[in-house]
Amino acid sequence: MKKYILTTVILMFAFLGTSKAQSFKIIVNNSNSISSLSKKEISDLFLKKKTKWTDGTNVNPVDLNASAKTREDFSQQIHGKGTSAIRSFWQQAAFSGTASAPPEKASDAEIIDFLKKNPGAIGYVSASANTEGVKVIEVK
Repeated sequence: MKKYILTTVILMFAFLGTSKAQSFKIIVNNSNSISSLSKKEISDLFLKKKTKWTDGTNVNPVDLNASAKTREDFSQQIHGKGTSAIRSFWQQAAFSGTASAPPEKASDAEIIDFLKKNPGAIGYVSASANTEGVKVIEVK
């Protein structure tokens, strides 16, 4: 009986440890018709592998500063890599002249302000951010 209880407790902790709650929201300009995107689609937009929305509008991704905890969470959960690996990706792209990294903003408020002013913009903010004035999209 003790062995069964111990095994159950270990499995519960293992399960809880692997189910990480999303600590950020993906947001777009209110005029964007998109309501949901897959993680791959979001990654492709932020890595500029996809540069147009379905209506033909240019995609304009924006990142938080590299030191932001929310950015690390976003990078891990959306790209499957840490912020440093994504920064290396952009350094190589800039060196080869193929693309430049999205602009970086210092806070959730700056990201939201950027999205309000740019119809093709996509960004992310902490899960607790007030997203009034922009559209939160579902991550599939």
